[in-house]
Amino acid sequence: MTPGEQSGFWRSALVLLTALIALPLNVEAQSISLSAEQQAMLDQLPPAQREQALRALGDLQSRGGAQQTDNFSSLNDELSGERAGVEEGLESADRIPTASDGSTLVIAFEMPEELLFAERTAIEEDRALSQLLGTGIYPVNEFGAIELPGIGSLVVGGLTEQQIELRLGAERALELLNVTVNILEPERSGVEALEVFGYDVFDGQDGLFDPVTSGPVPPDYTLGPGDSIRVQLFGNVNGIYEFEVTRDGILNLPEIGPLTVVGLPFSEFRADLNRRVQETLIGTQVSITVGQLRTIRVFVLGDAIRPGSYVVSSLGTISSAIYAAGGVSEIGSLRNIQLKRQGETVTTLDLYDLLLEGDTSDDVRMQSGDVVFIPPVGAQITVDGAVRRPAVYEIRSGTSIGDVLSLAGGLADNAYAEGARIERIRSGAGRAVVNVNASIAAALDSAVTPGDVVFVPEVLPDFSETVMLSGHVQRPGPYQWRDGMRLTDVIGSLTQLKVGADKGYVLIRRESVIDRSVSVVSADLELAIRSPGSAANIELRPLDQVHIFDLEFGRQRVIEPILDELELQSRFGLPNSVVSVTGTVRAPGRYPLEANMRVSDLIRAAGDLAEEAYATKAELVRYDVVDNAYRTTDVVDIDLAAVLRGDPVADIALAEHDNLRISKVPEWDTLWTVSVEGEVTFPGTYRVRRGETLANLLERAGGLTDAAFPRGAIFLRESLREQEQEQIEVLARRLESDLTALSLQAGDTSSRDTLSTGRELLSQLRETEAVGRLVIDVDAIAQGRSGAEPLELRDGDQLFVPQVPQSVTVLGETQQNTSHLYDPVLTRDDYIDKSGGLTRRADRKLIYVVRASGAVQAGGGSRWFGRNNSGKLDILPGDTIVVPLETDRLRPLTFWTQVTQILYQAAIAVAAVQTFNNN
Repeated sequence: MTPGEQSGFWRSALVLLTALIALPLNVEAQSISLSAEQQAMLDQLPPAQREQALRALGDLQSRGGAQQTDNFSSLNDELSGERAGVEEGLESADRIPTASDGSTLVIAFEMPEELLFAERTAIEEDRALSQLLGTGIYPVNEFGAIELPGIGSLVVGGLTEQQIELRLGAERALELLNVTVNILEPERSGVEALEVFGYDVFDGQDGLFDPVTSGPVPPDYTLGPGDSIRVQLFGNVNGIYEFEVTRDGILNLPEIGPLTVVGLPFSEFRADLNRRVQETLIGTQVSITVGQLRTIRVFVLGDAIRPGSYVVSSLGTISSAIYAAGGVSEIGSLRNIQLKRQGETVTTLDLYDLLLEGDTSDDVRMQSGDVVFIPPVGAQITVDGAVRRPAVYEIRSGTSIGDVLSLAGGLADNAYAEGARIERIRSGAGRAVVNVNASIAAALDSAVTPGDVVFVPEVLPDFSETVMLSGHVQRPGPYQWRDGMRLTDVIGSLTQLKVGADKGYVLIRRESVIDRSVSVVSADLELAIRSPGSAANIELRPLDQVHIFDLEFGRQRVIEPILDELELQSRFGLPNSVVSVTGTVRAPGRYPLEANMRVSDLIRAAGDLAEEAYATKAELVRYDVVDNAYRTTDVVDIDLAAVLRGDPVADIALAEHDNLRISKVPEWDTLWTVSVEGEVTFPGTYRVRRGETLANLLERAGGLTDAAFPRGAIFLRESLREQEQEQIEVLARRLESDLTALSLQAGDTSSRDTLSTGRELLSQLRETEAVGRLVIDVDAIAQGRSGAEPLELRDGDQLFVPQVPQSVTVLGETQQNTSHLYDPVLTRDDYIDKSGGLTRRADRKLIYVVRASGAVQAGGGSRWFGRNNSGKLDILPGDTIVVPLETDRLRPLTFWTQVTQILYQAAIAVAAVQTFNNN
């Protein structure tokens, strides 16, 4: 894209983005979860981009909504800067990463938490949007666009991350989603990533570089107009004088006269002046130095970064002029830089001599009017691979392979010289590969041709004649293999293992030197060390990989790659060599099938039986293919006790795909705990057995104390809490759905009041946490009265027995919710009066009492609807009087009565537990 086209593109883009700036944006913290397809896309990226993607995913995880809320102001500033950049030649565009052909975008689409239920449901039911939700990887194609499934092609080329977020948010289908974008810049790799050698030496120069501004003047320095000569006389005549060479090249010295010095070497001038002083000023000596140096104007032309006319020091050389011009452009030559004087070429500078050997002999000083001319770059070749300085080099005619490798700094220590090759362009025949043995001097004398790519491979990373030790050991790494080497030659004692290492199962991955096929053997390290002459101390082979497992962590991360290799080797007639074990072993999972592997070997591979294992018998599921037509399944009973005793008959051999299942001891997990607190003789946490009742537990706890208030006992159960919490969630979703429908038709004052009240109830319902209280008669259970149903205990049950209360609580639609000191004379309505009476939203007909036991008793009616005895319901200590909300006014949302009941009763239960804990 030309600068003019780029400028027009940015102007159009900025107009669009200015219009988009008013769109809402509220990106919250992302929850990153890649699908299998997205993970595959991530795996297919080049290594450098994959690392960038992983970092970007981490950034998306940490970028919160608060940070993104300010995107508008920051983006306004950014756009203002970019507008100024367009006016100034788009200089700011280089500082902001933008999407381009070859870029990869990491985009996260998330639903904001504040979405209404109907909007959230619509997104989830939209197939295209539901596929987009989460984090995905989207490449930018050659047209600068990305493809969003179900949405289509969107052009994002030239936009920054924030601009892309606005661009996607402008799509009507995506306007409800939060969008977060990270740009992964395309990175070159291999030969394409190599830079041309030498140009980076000029990086960072500002055009004002002049390396010679001070220091001693060389004897051959030629004087000229503008030079300053400093003369110090001492002896019969004393003084310090400074004189400047005139434009005519004359130096006027008092008592000596004018001297013509232009073009005179400084050493010759100094000798002449010394002689004149001695002849003219008897008894006087002189010291002569050059003061301020003159400046000269030279031209740097050709393929320079900033060709033109420059003023430099009279001591300036060719290289200083090039520095002043910003260096050599990418199409300029570094090896044929010409110094021209009055149309003639004075000398030629090869910067490679300066850069590679430090040779400045051709970097001569310039004179005023000189021209430094940089011609186009000459023939180039590329050197890559195991050399010290991979790069693209400019070559001269007759350059050999050895010369090229010398330019690249020589071969690296890990170079495989015998495998060097040249990729060469053949006239009219495309490319060809020429093998070169770089270890032979004669081969290095061969000439290279322009466009050649010289590649020197590295030696193979695999170790030969070695055994690799890894895992939970003190000294992992390669060990030299020798004939007759055994396992104990690598691990001679158990002290070489780390704490927690599995000594019973050592896995050895074995690779055939002939056909590279993979097999697996294992060993009992403890037995091998105890009996080094036995078969347990297996003999090792070259390329063996010995792994020691850790008992604390799983084994599948090490074993699965080996199983994948074995699966690749499987084919018809050679089934996959894998078996598995499930159940109560320390490391269940899939394991390689070894030759002559038995049940005991599989148990050893799985880290032996777990503590809770049922060690009497096990079952083995075996598959068999009959006549290559169908597969059958057989279940074989295993006498596990006999296997553990070492019975060879019971310890049957395993076959491919066998699965061993080890059961758990019955009722192993029935060690339940129940908490009893409060007014019992021995409060605390008790272990209970299956089928034990609350009456048995109270007897074990010494029974109730004299201060106990059994009618107010609180019994909590986790399963009930979970059920109640599910009911609360269901009601919350129903209420949210009704509110969404009501908001679409809210118009009159009644509907608006209903909507406001409903939102208040929804907020309370969202904050409500279920308790899981079970209403029971603890007094009847403790005394064993007839008719009291036995209550079987469950793990995690809690019983709180409070002291006798002295208060009555009023809750709900009264002027002030509070507790009152119990008075046996007062009725239900009296307690309501003491709380300030009812509010205008109270439902006078449905006032009810929650007894201290949690039971609900409805009084029915009220004295405000006619004086009767219903308002005189007996109130007892610890009771709670609930005045519910009149939901008839909130029609058509009649189910809200159930919501208010849950809110009030949950509040009562929570308050009771908290009061007990505070006491």
